[in-house]
Amino acid sequence: MAPTPDELRAAVGRYVATINGRDPEAIADLFTEDAVQADPASQPANVGRDAIVRFFRDGIGASDGWVFEATAVHTCGTAVAVDFGIAVTLGDGTMRIRGIEVFEAADDGRFRSAHAYWDDADVAFG
Repeated sequence: MAPTPDELRAAVGRYVATINGRDPEAIADLFTEDAVQADPASQPANVGRDAIVRFFRDGIGASDGWVFEATAVHTCGTAVAVDFGIAVTLGDGTMRIRGIEVFEAADDGRFRSAHAYWDDADVAFG
């Protein structure tokens, strides 16, 4: 049975907490085995959990820390769109990205896909 809007919102809450926990395996566990993830969506997709682990492991290794937040959550059927902000600590500075991430959920509440929409105009340093 497809997840309800409340279940989708709860899945996003788990995603936010897990992203902020910075454990690439735990993040990948939120996805189906064959999930497709692209961040940003204009880049080649990471297909499958192993690729998703590598993507997040690389991001964690390239940063000193980050805080990810979902500022608004919009559900529609099995899809959920999230207005997000992330502040990534890089040495002496911080990179801030604002964008939208769109997820498609499987019946068990894990994500089949995730595509983040942002470009250079959505990035600020300071």
